Parts: sequence; structure tokens; C-alpha cells
Amino acid sequence: QVQLVESGGGLVQAGGSLRLSCAASGRAFNSYAMGWFRQAPGKEREFVANINWSGGSTNYVESVKGRFTISRDNAKNTVYLQMNSLKPEDTALYYCAADRTYYTGTKRREYNYWGQGTQVTVSS
Repeated sequence: QVQLVESGGGLVQAGGSLRLSCAASGRAFNSYAMGWFRQAPGKEREFVANINWSGGSTNYVESVKGRFTISRDNAKNTVYLQMNSLKPEDTALYYCAADRTYYTGTKRREYNYWGQGTQVTVSS
């Protein structure tokens, strides 16, 4: 069993930055692919970014390319989401997720473990 705990959310003005962290329990973290999803009020949870087990491969939804960066530190069992040039439409509850494979995809059903989420609010 893997437990995921997100942190780093908050209120920021448009154009600002935040860095989300996701701390994972368990010794298998460095063999799991990881992802970030978000869910705005009244909308479906959507894929934001993912990273493979080693950190050598990443993918992003088109709307965040060039602004967000996903990374991981396997020694610290932590994955990060650096968010720059934030926009009001980035406002959502952000979730960290783990997939028990080396590489993963963009579908919610591909992920085995989920955190509770951290709120990001971007004011205009």
C-alpha cells in the first residue's frame, strides 16, 4: 500500500508561481510512475502531467506545456509540480497519483493510488 500526501497549494495572483509536492510512503516509490491530476468545481478530474519511474520521461496536457514542470526525487520519495505563469483557469484541487508500473498514461483508471488533494486558487 502506498500513501500519498500533497502539499504546497494556496492562493496566488495570476502570473504567479507555486510548487506542489507529493510525499509517498513505501519503498517501491522509485519503481512507480507518478502523475498529477486536477479537478475544478463542476468539472471532471483531468490529467495534468506524468513522469516515469526514473524521471527521464514526462508528459503534459497541452494547456500547461511550457508553464508547468513535473519532477521527482526518488531519494526523498517525492514528486513535484512546479507551476509558473499561473492563470485563473488553473484553479482546481490538485491530486497526486501513483501507478505500479515504470511508465504510465493519462487516464485515471491507470493509477492505483491517490492522495487527498491540495487546493490551488489563482486570482485574476
